[in-house]
Amino acid sequence: MTATHSHAAPALSPFPDLDLRMLPPPERHARIFHMLGMLEGGEHLVLINDHDPLPLHSQLEWVQPGVFSWDYVIKGPSEWRVRIGRRAEAGCNCSCGGH
Repeated sequence: MTATHSHAAPALSPFPDLDLRMLPPPERHARIFHMLGMLEGGEHLVLINDHDPLPLHSQLEWVQPGVFSWDYVIKGPSEWRVRIGRRAEAGCNCSCGGH
């Protein structure tokens, strides 16, 4: 008998959670975009922030529409955690032609 699951396996994360509360605000988006650029399809990272990072979501969709998933893990009021994943169908972020 084969077991079946009703949910997909969680994506992999090559990074520890990124706590943005410890970074000066001018450095946050640059750091996030750098780390997101290192993700391969199916991988994710979790951001921790002291406010809703919704403007970042809008920026991601404007710069790379449809490439990243966005899932709130914790939604306030004093802490937000968001799992951002590179969609598997988006492939990698290099010039190899896709893995």
